[in-house]
Amino acid sequence: MTRTRKTLAWAGGIFVLLVAVLVVILATFDWNRIKPTINSQVSGILHRPFAINGDLAVRWQREEGAGGWRAWVPWPHVIAQDLTLGNPEWAKNPQMASLKKVELRLSPLALLSQTVDIPRINLTEPSANLERLADGKANWTFTFDPKDPNAEPSSWTLDIGAIGFDKGHVTFADQTLDTRLDVLIDSLGKPIPFSEIVGETDAKKILEKGSAPQDYAFALKVNGHYHGQKLSGSGKIGGLLALQDATQPFPLQAQVSIADTRVALAGTLTDPLNLGALDLRLKLAGASLSNLYPLTGVTLPDSPAYSTEGHLTAKLHEPGGAVFSYENFNGKIGASDIHGDLKYVASQPRPKLSGKLVSNQLLMADLGPLIGADSNAQQKARGGESKQPAGKVLPVEEFRTERWRDMDADVELTGKRIVQSAELPFTDLYTHVVLNDGELSLEPLRFGVAGGKLDAQIRLNGRAMPLKGSAKLTARNFKLKQLFPTFEPMKTSFGELNGDATITGTGNSVAKLLGTANGDLKMIINDGAISRSLMEIAGLNVGNYVVGKIFGDEDVKINCAAADFGIKSGLASSRLFVFDTENAIIYIDGTVNFATEQLDLKVTPESKGLRLFSLRSPLYVRGTFAKPSAGVQAVPLLLRGAGMVALGVIAGPAAGLLALVAPSGGEPNQCAPLLQQMQQGKVPKTVK
Repeated sequence: MTRTRKTLAWAGGIFVLLVAVLVVILATFDWNRIKPTINSQVSGILHRPFAINGDLAVRWQREEGAGGWRAWVPWPHVIAQDLTLGNPEWAKNPQMASLKKVELRLSPLALLSQTVDIPRINLTEPSANLERLADGKANWTFTFDPKDPNAEPSSWTLDIGAIGFDKGHVTFADQTLDTRLDVLIDSLGKPIPFSEIVGETDAKKILEKGSAPQDYAFALKVNGHYHGQKLSGSGKIGGLLALQDATQPFPLQAQVSIADTRVALAGTLTDPLNLGALDLRLKLAGASLSNLYPLTGVTLPDSPAYSTEGHLTAKLHEPGGAVFSYENFNGKIGASDIHGDLKYVASQPRPKLSGKLVSNQLLMADLGPLIGADSNAQQKARGGESKQPAGKVLPVEEFRTERWRDMDADVELTGKRIVQSAELPFTDLYTHVVLNDGELSLEPLRFGVAGGKLDAQIRLNGRAMPLKGSAKLTARNFKLKQLFPTFEPMKTSFGELNGDATITGTGNSVAKLLGTANGDLKMIINDGAISRSLMEIAGLNVGNYVVGKIFGDEDVKINCAAADFGIKSGLASSRLFVFDTENAIIYIDGTVNFATEQLDLKVTPESKGLRLFSLRSPLYVRGTFAKPSAGVQAVPLLLRGAGMVALGVIAGPAAGLLALVAPSGGEPNQCAPLLQQMQQGKVPKTVK
């Protein structure tokens, strides 16, 4: 053997010996001897107490599943018992977290590329107390102070593949959210297959995306309060969080009650390290949609009790903000069905809700809470604070305008059939709701009614204090025989109702908006009929009295009814209000006060032809909207028409109402001759 070969042999032998000695040292080293150093170093870095209180050991094992020569390289398996992490000085509890045991394995070869590669960490009986103060300080936020502020960032990286855990306990107290939760995690004993919880159909859809969710392994119980409202619930989760594999779904299932809202969900969370995406079957139910606002920040209207079920997906790291989609949901609001798709984008400067909703049968009563037009008992059931005063008809419940600037919205609602009652079905509804920086518009708000259309454009400026509102309404071609389908004399009528209204007002409720209203109201009816029985069908007791006084119990043909009211500061004053019947012309004068809800109307009939009324005095309609009363005035019946012509007060309103005149059923509209005479300053003929 040459000298060079001897030297190489000695060098190789020494290297092997050193490696063997190192292996023996590592295998037999008492790692507890370095615990004080580890505890001190970690405490200094985290600026809070850290300690491994129990045994610290390292076992060297070959990695299962490794191929080739890597299978012969032993990996260190670190096991630490009884770990504790303290809180910062400001926290209430001295301890933030504790673990009965931590196990991890470390890839030694990855160290050569300056990577700390930990494929999996197992946590035994984790316990954590998470806390955030009102000023935003959170005990889960750590401050790291480098010794040299100008030093280059470390080139080392930490790569954790997955976290496994077993039963544990977590408390969460957040003053910024007014939330305190207590969560218990315990083993199910026997894992439950994912498909058994979510159903075979949904499980198959997730498998088709190329990933297989793990089984449910642990049970959850949670109690406390969320945003100041009592919370309780239970659920199931998987046992392994795959932090690096963003495609590996983590199973979730829960039933939670928050105040009067109930939430049920089942599905998956992917990319849990970044809360990347949710894919859940979601059920929601509660007393009112508006009660979701303190829980979600989503501005929704007051409603009757509701329930929905649909598919919720979320992409939480989109460039324009997290995107939540509630797709293909079905449900009920009150007694009305609801279906559709909604998307919520957490964009800036405000999040936005958009989508399309459809109801196959929408009850008119279920729309009442939108404007506070439900009873005190119903308002209390949905958590309403305002109370409708006894005897007050116009809704006084205030709009929640303080919420309108928290979110924008662009939502379309189609009601295929609207039901007010069995006798009077509304045919359809469509509205486009837009909320933009506190301004709410419904343009259009369209109802199909009795063969005609009611179109409205409504705008409410919630940024103004008080709220400013405007409405423009157009009623066209309401067929009288469809408006009153059970009134026999109307079944052969070709008559129609047409009308226009333009109103502006200020105030944060319907009552205040109308109580300050300015505008105009015009309406004409042609070719109809009237009687006491019609008033009974319409539920108008005062009308029943008035018609009975003038016509008795007979059915009387209406040639034309025309009304023109001017509205100023909530007081509607009649400029022209006339009924032309086959037996008489009836004039109505007076005011309707929306601010005080008072009626003050005078009814003056003029007989036609040989038929003479026994009535010798005008009638009055007075009182409140809730309790109107009618009677006979103690003054003689005077000829009203001549006085009107002399004052010249009917020509202008009559001309304005002519714009609403349209032929009906191929016949000339009978309002045209009446209004033309009035426009020319002539008294309508009182003899046919």
